[in-house]
Amino acid sequence: MRSRYELDRLHREIYLQRLPEVRLLPGARELLEHLTSLGVRWAIGTSSDPDAAEPMLKQLRVPRSAPVILSEKIGRGKPNPDVFVACAQKLGIRLSECPIVGDSVWYLLAAQRAKALGVGLLSGGYGHSELQHAGAYRVYQDPADLLNHLEELGIRQRRA
Repeated sequence: MRSRYELDRLHREIYLQRLPEVRLLPGARELLEHLTSLGVRWAIGTSSDPDAAEPMLKQLRVPRSAPVILSEKIGRGKPNPDVFVACAQKLGIRLSECPIVGDSVWYLLAAQRAKALGVGLLSGGYGHSELQHAGAYRVYQDPADLLNHLEELGIRQRRA
């Protein structure tokens, strides 16, 4: 039987080998661009290590000014909300004002523990009901679907 450390190492190794094949979820870049155009501050909190996160951040065109918190810098991973607490601190807002968007029950459990609004995406292998039972306020197919329903989260176009 393999240890947790060995499994994590193997997962990282295989992921890094396949990284050139990894593509953004539909609407991911457009969602971040739209939020930015509306003046909505956002951050990325992830359990990815820097080698795995950097290529995705480049594909997303995440500006250097956007807070990116890697949970390895925090210590405790999800379902502890520490990575999201750090994101809110970097943004200078209360975590209760931050929707936490994630594709696993662990993100949503972390959101609940932090008393934040949890939003689920069906891209992580969990089903709609699993994400709802873990505390998702809403569940969307992918970032493009979320982008089309931002008003459900209270995010609206600015009035001219």
